Amino acid sequence: MLGTDLKKKREILFSKFPPGQVPEAADDLQRLEHLEVQAKHEDRAVGVAYDLQVHTLRELDEHLVDKGYHLDNTLFTKLTRALIYYVEDTQLHNIGAPEKRLKRSSQEAYVHAWEHHPHGDHDDTPPEWREYK
Repeated sequence: MLGTDLKKKREILFSKFPPGQVPEAADDLQRLEHLEVQAKHEDRAVGVAYDLQVHTLRELDEHLVDKGYHLDNTLFTKLTRALIYYVEDTQLHNIGAPEKRLKRSSQEAYVHAWEHHPHGDHDDTPPEWREYK
């Protein structure tokens, strides 16, 4: 039963504008491994089927947004998407799956920022101003 719980079928909905996103997005997603994709032109959606241990809806949505696609942002869709993200994250946590990094380079960005940041008790105030009373 655990294995079937991890097989997910979802629909990724796209906004009305710009038109023609569905076939392009379906082609883009088909390049990803371990992902079944079906374009649903009449619904402005792409159906996806995946194993939760390989992909998450959040990862797929972020992939599409990074590529410049515009997802549906109606209130109902945003709430549904947030609930699915939460449920999938919880399922992964409960099975003890390692946490996925959302952005591959996010850790490096923090490292580089930290290298350029002064450390310790650094105070740029001149000594005579610190002693001023």
